[in-house]
Amino acid sequence: MTETTLPAAATRELTGSELVKAYARRELSPVEVARGVLSDIEARNPGINAFSNLDPEQVLADAAASEDRWQRGEPLGAIDGVPCTVKENLYRVGVPARAGTASSEPILPARNSPVVDRILESGGVIVGSTTMPDWGMLSSGVSSLHGVTRSPWNADWTVGGSSGGAGAAATAGFGSFHVGTDIGGSVRLPATWLGLATLKPSAGRIPIDNPYLGRAAGPLAQSVEEVAMAMAVLSRPDARDFTSLPPEQLAWNELDIDVRGKRIALHLEPGAGMPVDPEVRAAVARAADLFSDAGAEVTELKPFIDEGYLRSVDDFWRVRFWRTYVDLSPDAKSRVLPFISTWVHGGADVSGRRALEAYDAIGELQRATVAATGPYDAVLSPVASVAAFPADWPMPWGHADQGMSHIAFTLPYNMSGQPASSVNCGFTRDGRPIGLQISGRRFADLETLRYTAWYERSRSTDAIPQFPVGV
Repeated sequence: MTETTLPAAATRELTGSELVKAYARRELSPVEVARGVLSDIEARNPGINAFSNLDPEQVLADAAASEDRWQRGEPLGAIDGVPCTVKENLYRVGVPARAGTASSEPILPARNSPVVDRILESGGVIVGSTTMPDWGMLSSGVSSLHGVTRSPWNADWTVGGSSGGAGAAATAGFGSFHVGTDIGGSVRLPATWLGLATLKPSAGRIPIDNPYLGRAAGPLAQSVEEVAMAMAVLSRPDARDFTSLPPEQLAWNELDIDVRGKRIALHLEPGAGMPVDPEVRAAVARAADLFSDAGAEVTELKPFIDEGYLRSVDDFWRVRFWRTYVDLSPDAKSRVLPFISTWVHGGADVSGRRALEAYDAIGELQRATVAATGPYDAVLSPVASVAAFPADWPMPWGHADQGMSHIAFTLPYNMSGQPASSVNCGFTRDGRPIGLQISGRRFADLETLRYTAWYERSRSTDAIPQFPVGV
C-alpha cells in the first residue's frame, strides 16, 4: 500500500472518470486519493458538518483493496476506487443509522441497502454516511441529532434537505458523487441551493428498499457527467425493490442531444405555494431563452396545481409521521426537533376520512401532472421559488408552519414518478446559486439528463459555479 497522500486540491479537481483513467494508467492510486479526501474532510468538515458517520480505517482498507485490483488489472466496475458518500438512511451493514433524529436508538443494519450494494459491487469507496434532518422531513440541514449542516459557499446559508449532508459533501468536493433520497424535492433542493447537478430518476429506476409513494434515490455531484457515472451503477436492478423498473441497458455516458424542434415548456408560476423570487424567475427565463435560441419550440406552461394539493400531501405526511411519533417514549419525544414535533401534531386529529381524501388527492396530482406535461419533451422551471435561506432555519420561511408551500415545483414529479433534474442556471446578486429544474416524461431518464447536460454545456459563464468552494 502506498503511504503517499495526494494533495487535497487534486482530489477535488478530478472527476470520477478522470480518476478511473488515472488508476488504469497507474498514474494515481485509490489509496492516495482516499488519503487526500480524508485529509480534506479533517481540515474542512468541522465547519460544514456533512457526515453522520466516518470510519477512516475502513475507507483506507477499501481503497487498498481497490488499489490491489487495479494493480492486477481486475477492477470490479466503472467506479472502482472512486470516492463517494451515501445518505444516512441508505443502510450500510453495521453502520449506525438514526434517520437524523436524536429521538431514535441507532439501527445497526444487518444488510446493505440496494444503493450501497451497487456501489460496493462496482468497487466504489464509500467515504462516509451523510447527515439528514429529523426523519428527512425538513428542507434544510437542521437536525436534533447532528446539529446544523452548513453550506461550503457560506456557513450562514442552508444546504437544503433532506439530503443536506450529501449536498454539502458534493459542494465541498468530498468525493465524486453523493447519493441522497427524495420524496418531495430532497435531492433537487440541496442541488439548487448549492449549485450542483442531480437527477431524481423515474420511480423505480434506482432500486431502494422500503419503497413508498414518491420516494426515489438520486446522486448529487458537481457535474452532469458525474451524475451519469453514478446512474450507470445505481440503476442496476435489485429484487428487494418490488416497485423497480425492468432491467434496461441505457447509455448513460452518451449525453449529446440536439434540441432543435423539441417541444419545451417554460413553467414559471406553480399555482400554489411560495411566491417566486424575481431573481429566480429571471434566471430560469434566461435558461429557456438558450433553448429557444438553439431552435427548440418553447411555450408557456400554465399552473396545473393549487393549494389543495399541497395541503393534502402535507396532511398525509403528518399522519404518517404522527404514527411514528406517537409510539415513542415520553423521553424520546422530548428529543425530537421542536419544529418537527409541532408539525407531526398536526396529524394527531386528522380523521380517517380526511386521510383517505388526502391520499385520493395525491392520485389526482399524479394525473394532473402527467396530463399537463405530457405534450412536451421537457419542462423547464425553478427548482424552488427562493434561493438559499439562513442555515439555522428549518424551512425557507423560518420557524412558522407553512406546510409544504416550498415544494410546489418539485413535488408533482415525485408523485407522478417522472424524472426531474437540477442544474445551476445563475446566482442572486449576493451570490446564492439558482437551480433550473428540467423534467421529462416518465422513463425518459436518460433523455432528461441529456437536456440537462446540453444546458450545462450551453449556459453563460456567469451561471457556472466555480468549484472547489470554500477553500
